[in-house]
Amino acid sequence: MSLAYLIEGQAGMILVDAGLRGEERSVLRKMRELEREDLRLIFITHAHLDHYGSAAELKRITGAPIAIHYLDEEPMALGQTRIGSARNMGHALAALLPLVHPLLRPEPVDADLVFEDGFHLEGYGLDAKVLHTPGHTNGSSCLMVEGRLAFTGDLITYRGGPRLQRYFAQDWSALTESLGRLQAQRPEWVYPGHGQDPFTGKELQDL
Repeated sequence: MSLAYLIEGQAGMILVDAGLRGEERSVLRKMRELEREDLRLIFITHAHLDHYGSAAELKRITGAPIAIHYLDEEPMALGQTRIGSARNMGHALAALLPLVHPLLRPEPVDADLVFEDGFHLEGYGLDAKVLHTPGHTNGSSCLMVEGRLAFTGDLITYRGGPRLQRYFAQDWSALTESLGRLQAQRPEWVYPGHGQDPFTGKELQDL
């Protein structure tokens, strides 16, 4: 339902987002394929059920701490998905959410690490920093790796081309500014939360 990424750092692996509840099996299977057992951190881009749903179980199995922006700490701890308001096809999806959320409800989980804009992951063996990009949720954040790889969560999706979030937002007015912040980083490659992965930084600049 969403994309999650395993990044090989110098001191172990970093997981960006954790999918729906029950999708920990996919993450663990990929780690076995890579012959890795060293998950160091579970980085959550934002507190929606399809991005942190498996975080609690992955933490239990691997011992890896969970990190999220402080503005999204509370809904994750409560097992919530706060979508704000809907636009376009988001209206139909919002109508379905009360029906599917009880079935897919993520396990509430407390963050072990609560970060802010500019936080560095060097302590976890990865040359990466947090870029706070609110709008979709108040705490939505991208992870910039080596200054050239951008993991965007749901700020950007890719379906036939890159698109700025257009379905759900807690603050629609913040989205354009967040896009500008991301574009100013001039990443070489962009890894979205949904759709095709990855796409080029040039495509991002053309948005």
